[in-house]
Amino acid sequence: MKRDHAAVLPGEGATDYARYMRTDELLGLQRRPAEMIHRDELLFQVVHQSTELWLKLAASELTEAVARIRAGRPEEAEPLLTRATLGIRLVTDQLEMFGHLSPVDFQAMQPALGNGSGAESPGWRHVQTTSRQLGIAFADLLAERDLDATRLSRLDPVDGLHRLAEAMREFDERVARWRVEHYRVALRVGGHAPAGTPGSPATMLAKLVAHRFFPELGRTAEATAAPADPLASVTGN
Repeated sequence: MKRDHAAVLPGEGATDYARYMRTDELLGLQRRPAEMIHRDELLFQVVHQSTELWLKLAASELTEAVARIRAGRPEEAEPLLTRATLGIRLVTDQLEMFGHLSPVDFQAMQPALGNGSGAESPGWRHVQTTSRQLGIAFADLLAERDLDATRLSRLDPVDGLHRLAEAMREFDERVARWRVEHYRVALRVGGHAPAGTPGSPATMLAKLVAHRFFPELGRTAEATAAPADPLASVTGN
């Protein structure tokens, strides 16, 4: 049978897909070729704009996880944390695109960026805020149940609190790995001096690698080992 594919949704676009996804607007958010001073601006914008979208989703999942914990349903927060963690993983994976951006080409396009910095990312700031809220909500829940974070690992692996704690720990580890990769990109593509060099942005990036939103949950050996190189350059070890 022939289906009628005529658009029925309100909005701009020739099809309902275009109208729902707002593809005309989405694909018009990048600088046009006539505006570019280097063709790799498209690569740079696509990576960063898609990062903002994944971070927006991650922050939304974290916000809902906080609400579920506050409502006394922590077992419902675990799958939300898993989705937020996958968002961070995808953000990390797409940094591989910068392996196809040479330092020379990045320097050529840098004037187009003005004084912009990844530290100004609204998506990341939202993730930071909601992660802190999650930590507070979880600590309050443990206090209500008269539990100590160090005892969570002794709970039955199928226990809702144990699973939530593991999901929170995995989220922390994924964020740390993202920071490690960001650090490496800053050194290779951005041309920043190594961590420990006075005034180098890489120094702050490397220090942040060791940061955890939920330090009371501890770290696995893998998470501790992952940022070893950046930290060594800061501490001199």
